[in-house]
Amino acid sequence: MHTVSLAEQDSRMGPASTVYALTDALGASELALNYYELEPGESTSYGYHAHEDQEEVFYVESGELTFRIPDGEVTVGEHELVRFGPGEFQRSENTGDDTAVVLAMGAPQDPGGTVLRRECEACGGETRHGVELADAADEILVRCEDCGEITGRYE
Repeated sequence: MHTVSLAEQDSRMGPASTVYALTDALGASELALNYYELEPGESTSYGYHAHEDQEEVFYVESGELTFRIPDGEVTVGEHELVRFGPGEFQRSENTGDDTAVVLAMGAPQDPGGTVLRRECEACGGETRHGVELADAADEILVRCEDCGEITGRYE
């Protein structure tokens, strides 16, 4: 058994105000686990994406998340859960007026290949993107794979 306190965790850079990567803190070997506090407009991901080998479950402790899915959108509210199987595209956004508190779980821990799509103004549409650490290691960059344009910066 291994326990951790959220109060002792350091938030990492990412698409939400608070992101605690709990996988290593708990010593998990088969499960990826992340805790989020999302302000309105923030997301748990860098874009519309799918994991080749990983299923994901999101538990919304408080607030709400709206997920973009291939068929449109679905909103998941307080004390609700949603599951995405391997290969299912999704992207969350806190569309509510309050902070959303969310626990994200993925298994297996290694998602395999991840396909990430975002709007790229330079290309004029949604394109494949990659995520990288900036040279100074002070922000995460999301870059269009077609033209090299940076479409997102996260500190």
